[in-house]
Amino acid sequence: MIAADYIENKEQNAVAIDRIIEMAWEDRTPFEAIHYQFGLAEKEVIKLMRNELKLTSFNLWRKRVNSKISQKHLKKRSEEITRFKCSRQRTISINKISKR
Repeated sequence: MIAADYIENKEQNAVAIDRIIEMAWEDRTPFEAIHYQFGLAEKEVIKLMRNELKLTSFNLWRKRVNSKISQKHLKKRSEEITRFKCSRQRTISINKISKR
């Protein structure tokens, strides 16, 4: 099974799958980052998304990933982009949202 090779606990497995799906939906997170963190190749991520998402959600995701504006592939990404998050995004410490 995908992602089960490196995670023994079922609860941790569900958390890892949720994180992989979250990273796959993020525009700025390339497949290489998912591969680095979880050891899943692009084809395995696609297979996981196909199994975990509803058909319409999967089709929307595939359309988005394959679009010309997608940055999921490092080859498509502009060389000017060297970060994975917005430059205006604030750092959150200890997972608590700072008061505004």
